[in-house]
Amino acid sequence: MHRTLLLSAFLVAQELTPQCGGTPAGSAPAAPADNVQSIVVNAGPTGDYFNGAFTSVTICAPGQSAGCQTIDGVLVDTGSTGLRVLSSVLTIALPQQVGSSGAPIVECAQFLDGFTWGPVQMGDVKLAGEQASSVPIQVIDERAFPNIPAACSSSGVAEDTLDKLGANAILGIGLFRQDCGPACAFVGASNPGLYYACPATGCQPAAVSLSNQLQNPVALFSRDNNGVVIQFPAVAAGGAFSVTGSLVFGIGTQSNNGLGSAKVLAVDAAGNITTIFGGQSYPSSFIDSGSNGIYFLDAGTSGLPLCQDSADFYCPATPQALSATNRGANGVTIPAPFNVGNADTLDSRFSAFNEIAGPNPGGFDFGLGFFFGRSVYTAIEGQGTPGGAGPYFAY
Repeated sequence: MHRTLLLSAFLVAQELTPQCGGTPAGSAPAAPADNVQSIVVNAGPTGDYFNGAFTSVTICAPGQSAGCQTIDGVLVDTGSTGLRVLSSVLTIALPQQVGSSGAPIVECAQFLDGFTWGPVQMGDVKLAGEQASSVPIQVIDERAFPNIPAACSSSGVAEDTLDKLGANAILGIGLFRQDCGPACAFVGASNPGLYYACPATGCQPAAVSLSNQLQNPVALFSRDNNGVVIQFPAVAAGGAFSVTGSLVFGIGTQSNNGLGSAKVLAVDAAGNITTIFGGQSYPSSFIDSGSNGIYFLDAGTSGLPLCQDSADFYCPATPQALSATNRGANGVTIPAPFNVGNADTLDSRFSAFNEIAGPNPGGFDFGLGFFFGRSVYTAIEGQGTPGGAGPYFAY
């Protein structure tokens, strides 16, 4: 499925002001830490996912070291912010976040293929040797608050089960510190309506402070908190049964996460870069591990036929080796070669492909296939790195 948080709805309102907590360029790296988490591209917990990078996350009640739960089958998504967990897999009790009126806070998170609805609860999040404490988490559950506001339910399919979500949880570790930002901190016309206060009388849009919104857990680490590096080996044409890679926390904070020869692509306020393809510029483009293909343009503009089985993918008669150029808001350009194969003829036994592509009118979404054979960096807004302050992509 095309798994990308709907950035345009609210991240455009983010103020990219510097915030404390990063490792400044030129400072000495922190003492060595266990900052590497294994990630694997496989069929996932549903048994039929493709091009999904999965890992495990340990969640504890705030301040507790006993009675924690490790959840597997968690989709790693650099295109969203915040941890979202299906209530059906969460076996520990977490405290509910409440608003100024004392009513429970519930969130509607909108993705390109649907939405998640459920209460915001608090927990400690552990990844590798890192920990983020007292993190607001969305627990996806319609049962506790069944009267979903029309503004939320009209945005697509409710992804409240494993079959619909395709994962036990989504780990959003993208460019931003919060999943909404200043727009959700005030009530008014500019509030996009992600957060709701839900007393017994019904749910109403609510203002939620920055610290109480869903957080990028990496930004809350005590070290290695300025971004992530995703590393995968190359995948041969035709695909692979599974592929194992690394999710490395921090950029330039330890000997294993330096930028090396990677070039930095600064993003705009919405988290986008510009992709140049066929002599045209597409400024609403981005790099996203949570998308299972490279999505770009439409059949007319790309010149590629859609599949007979699904109009979500391209099916050229012969494999296509294409090339674009990515340009950052800082003016830096980097070649972006990619492949497009016939999605209908790929081996259904495999889970990792570098040639899955489909339409995305108006821009480029460089999904997981773009990560194979590369080290891709995602720097968090306002956090210092050797390549400058985030937010940016680099590869």
